[in-house]
Amino acid sequence: MPTYEFRCRQCGDTFDVNRPMSAASDPASCPAGHDDTVKLLTTVAVGTGAAAPSTGGGGCCGGGCCG
Repeated sequence: MPTYEFRCRQCGDTFDVNRPMSAASDPASCPAGHDDTVKLLTTVAVGTGAAAPSTGGGGCCGGGCCG
């Protein structure tokens, strides 16, 4: 479930809310009970877990079989 970051305009507190994407635009109350909040724009880093290609050895044009 995605996490959305909000900031309270009244007290300045920043807090996270976990909710389904279908509720992404729903309002959120801050932990202090204030209703004047704004959803913050956040960036997401996505990694595939794949290793970078090696730079030497093993393949024909990368490691000595061409020659």
